[in-house]
Amino acid sequence: MADPAVHVFNGKVYIYPSHDREGEIAENDNGDHFDMKDYHVFSLDDVENGKVTDHGVVLDVKDIPWAGRQLWDSDVAHKNGKYYLYFSLKDKNDIFRLGVAVADKPEGPFIPQGDPIRGSYSIDPCVFEENGSYYMYFGGLWGGQLQRYRENKAIEAPSMPPDNEPALCARVVKLSADMLQFAEEPRSVVILDKDGKPITQGDNQRRFFEASWMHKYNGKYYFSYSTGDTHLLCYATGSSPYGPFTYQGVIMTPVIGWTTHHAIAEYKGKWYLFHHDSVPSGGKTWLRSLKVIELTYNSDGTIRTIEGQA
Repeated sequence: MADPAVHVFNGKVYIYPSHDREGEIAENDNGDHFDMKDYHVFSLDDVENGKVTDHGVVLDVKDIPWAGRQLWDSDVAHKNGKYYLYFSLKDKNDIFRLGVAVADKPEGPFIPQGDPIRGSYSIDPCVFEENGSYYMYFGGLWGGQLQRYRENKAIEAPSMPPDNEPALCARVVKLSADMLQFAEEPRSVVILDKDGKPITQGDNQRRFFEASWMHKYNGKYYFSYSTGDTHLLCYATGSSPYGPFTYQGVIMTPVIGWTTHHAIAEYKGKWYLFHHDSVPSGGKTWLRSLKVIELTYNSDGTIRTIEGQA
């Protein structure tokens, strides 16, 4: 299991990960070896004792009408008694889109819509709720295909910006009232340095790569993400769900495995970082396992860095 999304529903912690499996596809920068095909849901009522319930398969790629391959990262939101699973999946043209599946319970099963979200692209949806409004953050480079788009339109020659230009950004978009579509055009999640200048594409110790997550602490919005090829979990803070966000630092140093992906959640008065690594599989990046560790804030609201290989 990898790429956890984590939420507290009905007094329990629910974990929505992607599902790694052994395969015969050679490892490459497009991530073709991450050939996941279904989702399980896990729950627990005590983070400390490690006792986890596996609710089994709740959505399979074969049950999604528009499916091609590779059922990647997902997230779940709750509204008016329904649970909405947002997922990354390549369509029949091998283009990543974002889909929605609906359930009556947090543990599913989830029934997929017949088509992907209109205007959606790339990977790694994360949904954040505030005052009845739901915001989705998404996007990922390289295999996540974000470099194929500018201003929400596909471009003929996909490419990264020059190293000295502003980095490609994650996207944020408000969801429609029925939770099934975008309510507006997606916007860029701009990350600034302490001087108020956008992080550049060549700054791969700080620029966004994938794995968006949003949480709120003491009135501030914390946008966290993976830097991908430099294997860091970083975060930036802002005063609005739309940003801009100012870079603050590293949440977690590199783990065993090509990159990491995470979720941050509060439960019973403590904050936790859920993430993955490849230690149990001997470093195989396509066979990852979930981990959790307590997250600690300093008095000024900054997050204490966690050593990924500790």
